[in-house]
Amino acid sequence: MAVRRGRSMEEAVEVAWVLWLLLLVNPVFRVLANLEGDALHSLRANLNDPNNVLQSWDPTLVNPCTWFHVTCNNDNSVIRVDLGNAALSGTLVPQLGQLKNLQYLELYSNNISGLIPPELGNLTSLDSRLNNNSLTGTIPTSLTNINALQVLDLSNNNLSGTVPSTGSFSLFTPVSFANNPLLCGPGTSHPCPGSPPFSPPPPFNPPVTVSSPGNSASSTGAIAGGVAAGAALLFAAPAIAFAWWRRRKPQEHFFDVPAEEDPEVHLGQLKRFSLRELQVATDSFSPKNILGRGGFGKVYKGRLADGSLVAVKRLKEERTPGGELQFQTEVEMISMAVHRNLLRLRGFCMTPTERLLVYPYMANGSVASCLRERQPNEPPLDWPTRKRIALGSARGLSYLHDHCDPKIIHRDVKAANILLDEEFEAVVGDFGLAKLMDYKDTHVTTAVRGTIGHIAPEYLSTGKSSEKTDVFGYGIMLLELITGQRAFDLARLANDDDVMLLDWVKGLLKEKRLEMLVDPDLQSNYVETEVESLIQVALLCTQGSPMDRPKMSEVVRMLEGDGLVERWEEWQKVEVFRQEVELAPHRNSDWIVDSTDNLHAVELSGPR
Repeated sequence: MAVRRGRSMEEAVEVAWVLWLLLLVNPVFRVLANLEGDALHSLRANLNDPNNVLQSWDPTLVNPCTWFHVTCNNDNSVIRVDLGNAALSGTLVPQLGQLKNLQYLELYSNNISGLIPPELGNLTSLDSRLNNNSLTGTIPTSLTNINALQVLDLSNNNLSGTVPSTGSFSLFTPVSFANNPLLCGPGTSHPCPGSPPFSPPPPFNPPVTVSSPGNSASSTGAIAGGVAAGAALLFAAPAIAFAWWRRRKPQEHFFDVPAEEDPEVHLGQLKRFSLRELQVATDSFSPKNILGRGGFGKVYKGRLADGSLVAVKRLKEERTPGGELQFQTEVEMISMAVHRNLLRLRGFCMTPTERLLVYPYMANGSVASCLRERQPNEPPLDWPTRKRIALGSARGLSYLHDHCDPKIIHRDVKAANILLDEEFEAVVGDFGLAKLMDYKDTHVTTAVRGTIGHIAPEYLSTGKSSEKTDVFGYGIMLLELITGQRAFDLARLANDDDVMLLDWVKGLLKEKRLEMLVDPDLQSNYVETEVESLIQVALLCTQGSPMDRPKMSEVVRMLEGDGLVERWEEWQKVEVFRQEVELAPHRNSDWIVDSTDNLHAVELSGPR
């Protein structure tokens, strides 16, 4: 568990004890959480889950609000279960009736069979979509006792028997029983045996009446007819609206929420914002509020109703039907990565036309903007701050690689994606978005995402990314920190220099011009041995072979002063051997010489 910035270990232990005591002395909360968790775990035990969408439903956790596809209110009570179109099969369980505050039960478009538990009638307010499954048996009459039934869609199943005709199944409740061949009664196409045949009422056509000043009876009749017509339209409006809703193609219920929906709905600790709320916050996504543009979309500065500043990333992608569940899964996965050096996802918004992510606003922008887009009166990043940024960003990436399950590969590590908070602490941003945007792919994506100059050679040639591609990008980011230069800059051609930062650095090192590497903005206010150490780490990270690069956890240790000397000496020996092979008179064409072979081993003395 990550400890928030500024909190000591003693404080963290104290908080843990307080939480434990709270659970100990508050059995009501503990029993409620356990009941709801047990109920959902019973559901999981009765379902076949070929795609492992329920893998986070861990029965050992006290509170199920951290599980994927489960939404809780501010009291940590389950109010929503979203499992539509998840390829699930199996049966429902009566324990669902223990979710007293459940408002939305979304299980449409699966292959769930068996009976509808009568215990669902215990729920006081329900919006349930169980359509497009294989449910059998009768519709429990207990469902008519729900005080505030919102929606009940049982269409396209194998239900039988008679539709209950009392209680909440009225014209004001959108219900659908269509395409259940063995079901009879109101709302179906089959009258029940022994019942008179029924048909839709004929349309109301009021007679045309010509009134005259002296014909009061005709005037009264016209008024009565108008009132009757208005009443008929009023009572028919919900049915017409529901019929229109049912006929929309394709049906996308999962996140197709109107902007007016209550924004105080959370997925665990992740808030779902309404589109209207973010439109107001960003002044309708005004160009004046654009903080940046990237491969995933534009980022806007916004101010929420409570006064807090946020950064709203408006994703650009082609949305396809059926991707809602996977999108939510990836968004939730990103939100679970919590570390002081990772940008925390605050919430999201999804409509039929928009997908937006909401983050805390970073007051000091990105490392790239601080290096190259400073205002005239703004001081440059000093050397201690740059060292702290190098270590903090390495820790954040190491957490993504080694402590997230499944691991998260960033695929676009660069100075522009390392953000700085109020204290200039490094915060890695845009992680997980590559996978999020490639949610239609299964395991390996062939779409190369990244920035010229930061892309590892094997990723560029094969399209296959790994944690070692992030290590390469991190090494280039280190060179950006040291030099203040861009990773790819055509302006360097004017001085007959290499446009690629890595090649430019190697050229200066070969000419033993170390002083030319350091950002002029530092004005010699740096420690030369520390610069050499960072350059060594950068060169180890940017080796041509991914197998030769260190892991990010090893990079963290080297930056902390552990293991760099040994790793650098080992690399030097390999380089000397490669140079001997290259200079041999009978060079074997089968040898593949690493791209770092232009750098002589003696050009960096190593840590002193």
